[in-house]
Amino acid sequence: MTPKAGAERREWATVLSREPSSLWPDGIVHHGTRLLILVGMAFLVTSLFPPSPRLTVVRYEEGMVADEDVAAEVPFAVPRSEEQLEVERAAAAAAVPPTFEYRPQAGDRMASNLDGFFSQLDEAAAQGPAAVEVALSGAGIQATLRQVELMADGPIRREIRSAALQATRQIHPSGVVDAAQAGYLITQRFTARAPDGTETSVASTQVISTREFYDQASTLLPGGSGPEVEELLRLVMIRFTEPNYVLDAAETFRDKDQARLSVTTTGPSILAGEVILRRGERVTPEHLIRLQAYEDALRVQGLTEARGGVDRVPFAGGFLLNLIGLTLIGLVLLFYRREVYTDFRWLALHAALIVVYFVVAQRIAASDLSPALLPITFVALTIAVLWDSRQALVLGLLLVALTALQPPFQQASTLAMTMAGCAGAAFSVRAIRRRAQTWAVIAVISLVYALTILALALIARTPAVDALTQLGYAVGNATVSAILAMGFLPVWEWYTRIVTDQTLLEWADPNRPLLKRLSMEAPGTYAHSVNVANLAEAAAHAIGANGLLCRVGAYYHDVGKVLKPQYFIENQPGGRNPHDKLKPATSATIIREHVTEGLKLARDENVPVVIEPFVLEHHGTQRIGFFYQKALEEAEPGEEPDVREFTYPGPRPQSRETAILMIADSVESTTKVLQEPTPERIRTLVENLVAARMEEGQFQEAPITMAELETVKETLITVVTGLYHHRIDYPQTRHLTESGEGEGGADGAPAGAPSEAGSVGLSEAEAGVEADAEAEVEAEARGADWGGTFGSTVEPEPEKPEPDLFGDAPDPRSEGS
Repeated sequence: MTPKAGAERREWATVLSREPSSLWPDGIVHHGTRLLILVGMAFLVTSLFPPSPRLTVVRYEEGMVADEDVAAEVPFAVPRSEEQLEVERAAAAAAVPPTFEYRPQAGDRMASNLDGFFSQLDEAAAQGPAAVEVALSGAGIQATLRQVELMADGPIRREIRSAALQATRQIHPSGVVDAAQAGYLITQRFTARAPDGTETSVASTQVISTREFYDQASTLLPGGSGPEVEELLRLVMIRFTEPNYVLDAAETFRDKDQARLSVTTTGPSILAGEVILRRGERVTPEHLIRLQAYEDALRVQGLTEARGGVDRVPFAGGFLLNLIGLTLIGLVLLFYRREVYTDFRWLALHAALIVVYFVVAQRIAASDLSPALLPITFVALTIAVLWDSRQALVLGLLLVALTALQPPFQQASTLAMTMAGCAGAAFSVRAIRRRAQTWAVIAVISLVYALTILALALIARTPAVDALTQLGYAVGNATVSAILAMGFLPVWEWYTRIVTDQTLLEWADPNRPLLKRLSMEAPGTYAHSVNVANLAEAAAHAIGANGLLCRVGAYYHDVGKVLKPQYFIENQPGGRNPHDKLKPATSATIIREHVTEGLKLARDENVPVVIEPFVLEHHGTQRIGFFYQKALEEAEPGEEPDVREFTYPGPRPQSRETAILMIADSVESTTKVLQEPTPERIRTLVENLVAARMEEGQFQEAPITMAELETVKETLITVVTGLYHHRIDYPQTRHLTESGEGEGGADGAPAGAPSEAGSVGLSEAEAGVEADAEAEVEAEARGADWGGTFGSTVEPEPEKPEPDLFGDAPDPRSEGS
């Protein structure tokens, strides 16, 4: 891209994101681009949910009472319900006769094995019971000692052998099935397949299970044989029985599956003109199935859309309806969120969220999933975190209304659930400041969903299982939406250049490298910054400004002092002042540079741009009066120093937050040198400081009202009075809090330096120790009106800032100057 093309592209982006100064061409381009976005979104939504005459089919929910007759215009078949279809398929599968393999040689093999077994027992019996036990164990028969003795007895052994062989030759040929496979013989007949592949139908009563075979074999023993002999025969039969009918599982399951698939999914047919639902009749699940089948039949026959393509007339109506709904969203942004409407990046993000929402909604409708999965919570959470809950609620509810206009979601239950999810998401982030609190957001949204689903279930008498299923979908939706919204938050911040509370809290961490460096290299400045942060945050909360932004901005407003900390009085050891050896212009340059150098340090550290105005604007365009006056005194007759060298670069405060910081900064710096800080003196001090800033015009460019300035003053007076309230004067520590003429003045001023406000106002002004310039400017501005003296104070220990988790959300419009 050439430099010229890049410049043209930047100019185009500038036009899209600024208020047009004229109707042509800026106004046409500015508003025309937004109109094109609206039209494109309306066309996309209409394409995703094309309208059709299906809307003429009255939609009912279970439990409702029909207010008119619904008659079929075309014949159609009613599908069976899933429960009914499953029952009929199970019955069809149960009626299929199983297939068994017939093995005619099984009986001969069994008889041969029995002969061999008993021949081995005869040989073992000749050797004694021990040999018989070994023979039984070798055949896999675990016999007791008594059973071994019985089997070693010749007559008993011959009785068992005779009964086993007789059962094999007489009972076995009629048919024996393994007991585990006998459960498949639930039909009257089954299919027997011979080794040559021929199949015959055999009565199920003709065959017996192996268990029955053992019982019948026991009846062949001589009378009075006893249970022990019968048990020996059973053990032998269990070991050597080979069923002559074996289940062919693969063939049987294949036949059953074919039977299940042969069951038709439709039930009785409805004829044209037949009434589907009568007026006054309570809607049942069967009615809903018929109504849905009727709609499907109309769609299949092409009666719900134009043949050969989209019906242009209904499509045009749907497009116009969607355009009206989206225009309402645009008008809300135009009239009530002008900054969002103007910033093209912000507007594009809103449009992208709406498009993604409807694309996901179309997939939900196409997959016939629950409306509780509609991602309205994701949209509302994203807008609420980046902007505010009110904007998220209003835009979310308009989006819910637009959703209810689409054919798949025209149910009252869908409207109620999406409204609940939107409201829960919008309000749940109101007090959320940390990403770790995402689960609290999920809990709030899930609770709102649960109450709504419970209410709908009670109204429609929905089964508990269905209500719990809906709740599961809703909780899953809340979980995924919250995790995605918070996960994408860094991306949204990068794209929109908005700094959220979560990011501000991260930058308030005292372990941040820049704050850590400030606390180590300029501890006095760090303590000052923490005190200013406390004052500024309290004042911001009092007028509804962004307290958290004030706190974090105060932490960084004096970071430039870290480069030359010894030139600022709060970091100077007692009695040493490097300004004594410098020219006034040089001292003023050092003082002024803490603003410009602080901005460079903040940018090098990638501090959010929303903090930069606090570095630039906390002194505004005030004059560094002490050094200017000193330069005037040292100037040659007829010469006058350049005022610009003794003026802060500015700009003046551009927001309420930076205006508050200017006041809090001055109040904190000056009250530290105020001796005997009674409530009356503190009030006079604060009022004079604010009046001085107003006379200088420092608040002319900040959107802060006189009423808000009054509130800020009262808040600061209350807080500072609380900090300097009267304490018990312990004799053993009095020498730490008092100063005398022979010991030293305020902030390390040399002994004997005048400290009355009538001179210049501050002892460091007399001593030439004006390093930070805040206190001197206030003193010079109001002079002897303070009516008090200034003495030394004990410098407070640096303390780590504790971020307030319940302050206002940051104003995204304050992202930088």
